[in-house]
Amino acid sequence: MRIGELAEATGTTARALRHYEQAGLISSERAANGYRVYDERAAVRVRNIRFLLAAGLTLDDVRVFLPCLDGDVAAAPPSATGLRVARERLAVLNERITAQTAARDRLEAALRQKDGLEAGTGRHGGL
Repeated sequence: MRIGELAEATGTTARALRHYEQAGLISSERAANGYRVYDERAAVRVRNIRFLLAAGLTLDDVRVFLPCLDGDVAAAPPSATGLRVARERLAVLNERITAQTAARDRLEAALRQKDGLEAGTGRHGGL
């Protein structure tokens, strides 16, 4: 199938497919006219890549799962390496959430303070 057909079949874009190919996660042949041509297994592989990305992994993380991208990634028994990568990514996500929560809390506190100081004054200014 051509890149547009694969994109439609997997709910992604041609641009994303080219990105996955550049990252070494999928491959294609070139037709005589220069168009990329993918075999039917590529659709399974792309769906698995999208599943892993949606779970919070990065393309670099997904490389660890290359040996099982052609099967049912969600149902496959976990490997020690896959679990390690997933746990590391979870730790990174938790750190980011903690940092974002702290930033939100600081902003809320600053706004509450400003609202209390400016109640009824009609003044506008910076934080």
